[in-house]
Amino acid sequence: MIREVLVAGEASYDAAGQRLTGLKEINFLFGTNGSGKTTVSRVIANPSAYPTCAVSWAGQPLECLVYNSDFVAKNFASQMPGIFTLGEAEDSTLKSIDAAKAAVAGLEGQIQTLLSTLGEDDGGTGKRKEAKDQREAIEKRCWVIKSTHDPHFKEAFTGVRNSRSNFCDRMLKEWAGNPAQHLPLEHLKKRALAVFQTGLERQPLLPVIDGRDLVALEGRPVLTKKVVGKEDLDIAALITRLANSDWVRQGRDYLPVEKDQCPFCQQSITAEFRQKLEEYFDETYVADIAAIDAVIEAYGLYAKRLVDTVDGILASPGQYVDAQALKADRDRLDATLELNNRLLASKRNEASTPITLEPVETLIAALATAINSANLDIARHNATVENLATEQATLTGEIWKCLIEESRQVLADYETAKTNLDKAIAGLTGGIEAKRAQLLVKQAELAELEKGVTSVQPTVTEINAILTSFGFTNFSLASAGEHKHLYAIVRGDGSDAATTLSEGERSFIAFLYFFHLVRGSVTTSGITNDRVIVFDDPVSSLDSDVLFIVSALIKQLLQEACLGTGYVKQVIALTHNIYFHKEVSFDPDRQSVCRKHETFWIIRKSADRSTITNYDHNPIKTSYELLWGEVRNPQPSKQTIQNTLRRILENYFRILGNMDKDTIIATFDGKDKQICASLFSWVNDGSHSFHDDLYISADDSVIERYLDVFRRIFENTNHLGHYEMMMGPPPPEVRDEEQAA
Repeated sequence: MIREVLVAGEASYDAAGQRLTGLKEINFLFGTNGSGKTTVSRVIANPSAYPTCAVSWAGQPLECLVYNSDFVAKNFASQMPGIFTLGEAEDSTLKSIDAAKAAVAGLEGQIQTLLSTLGEDDGGTGKRKEAKDQREAIEKRCWVIKSTHDPHFKEAFTGVRNSRSNFCDRMLKEWAGNPAQHLPLEHLKKRALAVFQTGLERQPLLPVIDGRDLVALEGRPVLTKKVVGKEDLDIAALITRLANSDWVRQGRDYLPVEKDQCPFCQQSITAEFRQKLEEYFDETYVADIAAIDAVIEAYGLYAKRLVDTVDGILASPGQYVDAQALKADRDRLDATLELNNRLLASKRNEASTPITLEPVETLIAALATAINSANLDIARHNATVENLATEQATLTGEIWKCLIEESRQVLADYETAKTNLDKAIAGLTGGIEAKRAQLLVKQAELAELEKGVTSVQPTVTEINAILTSFGFTNFSLASAGEHKHLYAIVRGDGSDAATTLSEGERSFIAFLYFFHLVRGSVTTSGITNDRVIVFDDPVSSLDSDVLFIVSALIKQLLQEACLGTGYVKQVIALTHNIYFHKEVSFDPDRQSVCRKHETFWIIRKSADRSTITNYDHNPIKTSYELLWGEVRNPQPSKQTIQNTLRRILENYFRILGNMDKDTIIATFDGKDKQICASLFSWVNDGSHSFHDDLYISADDSVIERYLDVFRRIFENTNHLGHYEMMMGPPPPEVRDEEQAA
């Protein structure tokens, strides 16, 4: 049975759509012509043709037979497919058919149970929903991982960064088999900065720090030697005793060449003393002083070269040098070199005083270690540049390995749950396929049994009997075709009558054909299939007598659907005809609210948009009250208001009779007189019966004018009391309908 119908984005239904929800065995829909009824019937007839609409079933989908204008246009022809029905057969054969049908129904029920457990394709129910929920949960967990690590590893996530589903798929793929080494996260972040950086190029190695020459100078013996003059001279004893060799040497440099005067005491100096002084500072002394000077010069040269090398590195350290740490080491070296330079200077001035330089080997080693470490990183960087694609692929694998190891328990739990669900879904799917295979066999058996006892002739006999009983004697239905499996509409002489029938005759015979199709099938099988029946305005162009028999036939199907005794499981009746609606929906056992097996709806169209309203009772009481309800509506339809007013006047004043419409019209002037005449136009031509539908569009001011003239007609004819009564508080049924509108 159909549970719900959604009509959206078609004809006069907007994109949000309207829903027929909670449908039952019997469903009545009332709406004027053009309100959107046929669209509903078309959606039920062929949902796949309307992708924005949907038909939802409570249980197994059933065959839908829809009577509407499309059915008439498709099936009414000179020859129509014959309708096969079950003919007379032995009781044992009929019992076999019933047994086969029960077997088919049983298998269909089992399939439906399995399908319910399995769930819908979209994952809304059953095991498929469990699988969908599990998938959504793991996608959410994986996306948290992505969001956490994306700032560092976005290059490794290329292709899956903008999709939860794709990122989750990649995580599960890596989980299934990632052979990469598991490395610490911080190590991978550091490598990613190098491997994934933009514009990666080779970098030159840094100059090597070599301070061996500088360190070697620290051990020169001359620095620790007391450099003094020749000691076997008589003046040497005094110089040694006074320990002023350096003072004497410095003063010696001031002895004027042209005067024999001491630079210190200004006394005369003898030639002998001058010679002894020269002998005291002999070649050995001079050589030691030269050695000291050489050490000082070399030390300054080596120190400057070393410092310049370090400063050059600091000027452009690159990404692999810790410039701050290197500068600190350089500053410590500078301080030591400055101290040593002062010591050397003091040695030069006081050669007799031994000195020991501060060692710089440890400081130079620290600088060399830092530079060598940077060069190792640069070498690795250059190797990466030379083999970038491989390096990036390797790092990407290591990154994913790290992520899946961090999420090992989550992924393991998901894999276990998914495996169990996949097995359950596979088992259900296999069970459904097996049951469907059995169903095909049973359906074939049922079709074969039906084929042996079916015939198109009983339908011909029944339809002709109905036609005759209602006075349609100038044509009839006859079997036709080579195998007598078709129907033809013929005259008494056997000639074709299909093209010459009136509209009422065409409508009646099309309905009878459809009604008997409900009881049979156009093939020799499927006669006993359960089905849903839809009637869309089946009484258009029929007179009252035919309308009665159509209503009576439809009520048979309503009874069958209500009791569940036959193949008709649900009926949906749509109409704009109030008489037909009243007749077909009449139920003496209904008090006011709907019974448990029925629903009532009204379809309206306002501002070119259709709406569907549900009621807990039959909202249509009488046609006359409904017409007045349209007049009372604060926003009456611009298309139908004139016709509504005309119908009220026609029904009311025809009942009274002998109304002089010309006298009434004469009480108006100008435009109002024309409006009044248009509302009484039925008197002139007599052609506007209650069932006609005229649509005249008018703006708000014109509508107000029509309503004013309408009221004054009752006033001018002394029937204002009736007008006021009908415009007063409406009966509950009409009031509910107006509030819903």
